[in-house]
Amino acid sequence: MAVERKFVQDRLKKLMVKEWIKDEVRSAGFGGVDILRTPLGTQVTLFVERPGLVIGKGGRRIRALTEKLKEFGIENPQVSVDEVEKPEFNAQLMASLLARALERGWYFRRAGYRFLYRIMEAGAKGCEIEISGKLVSERARTEKFVAGTIIHTGDPAESMVQKGFDIAIKKLGVLGVSVRIIPPDVTLPDEFEVKDVNVEQLRGESGEDEGDKGDEQGGETQEAEGTGA
Repeated sequence: MAVERKFVQDRLKKLMVKEWIKDEVRSAGFGGVDILRTPLGTQVTLFVERPGLVIGKGGRRIRALTEKLKEFGIENPQVSVDEVEKPEFNAQLMASLLARALERGWYFRRAGYRFLYRIMEAGAKGCEIEISGKLVSERARTEKFVAGTIIHTGDPAESMVQKGFDIAIKKLGVLGVSVRIIPPDVTLPDEFEVKDVNVEQLRGESGEDEGDKGDEQGGETQEAEGTGA
């Protein structure tokens, strides 16, 4: 098998596993999954809002997930569950929770602004929520909720913006939910910091510099006089 084809198959397998896990743990608040191959097997880490629902009583459900992962061709899967420490800054988790709220019957504007305010009040620098589909009629459209600063182009849009997507299944059709978040610990390219400066210290440093220049000029003058003599 060619190396390129093997890479494509591995990526496709990870995508299928991610989509299956998202459907299986959607009630626990899916916040992402990391799949890492190790010498002892494959480490699968789930990030959820409520880990107890994934583990199950006596670990029954997590063992069932482990057995199911073997059917995808994953060698010796080791499943671990981590709780999301700051749910408001996990875009995938916010998209999943918003989609579940829409499925429970929340009006899309109420749900969009509710989650937007929740994310911004937690301290995010920017947030953008898009809900698209048949919102109020048979004609599909997109509603956007924006607050703070959001970057759409360049490398910062890929490295600094957290992105999440999920779907909500309604009677009129399927709604797409997209969430973009800039966490508070990110330093944006146009941000700068004004530092406090000690004026007396600056004056002392400038005086020392002038003294050093004077000594250098004096030494050069003495060397010139000695050469002329």
